[in-house]
Amino acid sequence: MKTIPFISVVNAVSELCLQAAFYLPADVVQGLKRALETESSARARGILEKLLANAAVAREQKLALCQDCGTAIFFVELGAQVRVADGLLAEAINAGVRQGYEKGYLRKSIVADPLYNRCNTGDNTPAVIHFLPVAGEALTITLVPKGGGSENMSGLRMLTPSQGEQGVIDFVVGAVERAGGKPCPPLIVGVGLGGTAEQAMLLAKKALLRPLAQPHPQKEYAALENALFARVNATGIGPQGLGGDTTALAVKIERAPCHIASLPVAVNLSCHATRHATVVL
Repeated sequence: MKTIPFISVVNAVSELCLQAAFYLPADVVQGLKRALETESSARARGILEKLLANAAVAREQKLALCQDCGTAIFFVELGAQVRVADGLLAEAINAGVRQGYEKGYLRKSIVADPLYNRCNTGDNTPAVIHFLPVAGEALTITLVPKGGGSENMSGLRMLTPSQGEQGVIDFVVGAVERAGGKPCPPLIVGVGLGGTAEQAMLLAKKALLRPLAQPHPQKEYAALENALFARVNATGIGPQGLGGDTTALAVKIERAPCHIASLPVAVNLSCHATRHATVVL
């Protein structure tokens, strides 16, 4: 049994908050650069150049990539042979969020109640935490700060199996079209297929973590990712919704088995500042 001190988790999560806020992942930077090379619109190229310049300033000066520092969403893989000493893991993660958001001067965006008491909690907690038990003696924590503009454009449709691939394409492309410029494109489009309603939504969010250059390992889904990518970019929405060839940098699909009567499809859009960071303890 491996024991990890409570404070070690707190400090690791605090640092994750800073890393995710300041440093745009290298694959996303490369995706923006590739888009700049192929974009035909002068206006869109100018926007892409500004997005790359913004990422450079954030990295060099340790400033938040975006004013919206997001909901702190965690994917946590907890090894069966791991325990956290002197407290609960969820408490340590929330303490780390409080510390990191204060240390980095990151905007606190969480309200205590969705409808009647929309008072800011003042420290960006509580975090949203998804736990996955795994084998081994490691604790892997991934932070995905998710801004409100892109999260608001999430969508779920419970298709019937007869609607098939075309139904999936129509819903995903339609979701991007309805979103327009609100999620601050160019986007990464996460698609969850299968499972149940809530599982499909979670799969769509997890899909955003796959490296841009890494296709789905199953050839049929890799081909579907490519088809959706072409269709999404053909919408002409473009960077920041002002027109162009680059509406998305990638489309990523994750899938799960589902009921014989169901074909759930979920969409989770991520803005050009697709932020995430991981630590292994």
